[in-house]
Amino acid sequence: MNQFKNVLVHSQLTLKEAMLKLDQTALQVLLVVDSDSKLLGTITDGDIRRGLLKGLGLDEVIESIVFTTPTIGYINETNQEIIKKAVAKKLHQIPIVDAERRVVGLKEIDELLKPDIKPNKVVLMVGGLGTRLHPLTQDTPKPMLKVGDKPILQTIVERFASYGFVNIVMCVNFKAETIQSYFGDGKEFGANIEYVLEQERMGTAGALSLLTTKPSEPFFVMNGDLLTNVNFESLLDYHQTHQAVATMCVREYDFQVPYGVVNIDGHKVTSIIEKPVHNFFVSAGIYMLSPQTLDLIPNGEYYDMPTLFETLIEQNQNTVSFPIHEYWLDIGRMNEYEQANREYSGVFG
Repeated sequence: MNQFKNVLVHSQLTLKEAMLKLDQTALQVLLVVDSDSKLLGTITDGDIRRGLLKGLGLDEVIESIVFTTPTIGYINETNQEIIKKAVAKKLHQIPIVDAERRVVGLKEIDELLKPDIKPNKVVLMVGGLGTRLHPLTQDTPKPMLKVGDKPILQTIVERFASYGFVNIVMCVNFKAETIQSYFGDGKEFGANIEYVLEQERMGTAGALSLLTTKPSEPFFVMNGDLLTNVNFESLLDYHQTHQAVATMCVREYDFQVPYGVVNIDGHKVTSIIEKPVHNFFVSAGIYMLSPQTLDLIPNGEYYDMPTLFETLIEQNQNTVSFPIHEYWLDIGRMNEYEQANREYSGVFG
């Protein structure tokens, strides 16, 4: 509770500064206060991501995205009363204020209530051929290529395990025995690992039809050739807060047209825009799915994740995006593999 002073901020903080502040602390919330330390509201990772989706720039201030009606506890309330509030709203932390609404603490409810090991499964798609990385992948599955001092896949497994997501399923195909021999049952890496063998390639969603046990909780699906330090706990929280059926992690992608773009109306030139930059959100290869999505995946057939999302959208199911602002790299080509090795120690230590 004494760490609360580290997360007190003012409303003129920029989004970039708020992101850095959240990364520097072990807590998941910033408390926005006035000059008298009176609570104005809170900022979470989810608030920042929603601001980014609305088009706010990193240099804009957080004032417009502050959540001004947070659940609060009072200094004279018991822990049981505060825990009851937290459980009712599914909160991890509750700011504690005095009678004048000055912040005097921050209760971390998750530490008291959440088990260290979480039930949510992690399904890793690791059966790709990696042909664009030949000759490195001639005899080695791409997820087993070393970045830093360990295989890409080991970094992924250890990061999930560090958040308590230890129940991992690997969907294997090409050189499956190499992956199974290295990881075994996963205990050496702090995880419980099982394997699903794709007899033929089934796409980013098709292999889910092979799961021996259907998950009863929302579960992760991730490509096995990605390096990222995204907060997987924040992804789960975001999925549950939005009551989503499926959540797709997205990454902003800029594309510059290398020519002057000419706008015309009939025969008339109306304007010329020199080398414009277009901004898009692209899939980051990380997903959070609720169990009922598995009912839409055909058994034993090729089926990719975009098709699953398209089906859910057609059915008016709640599909949401989770923008990634953390480090993320898709290792698909040689230059990206070289980049990953240059950057690994600075990002993952």
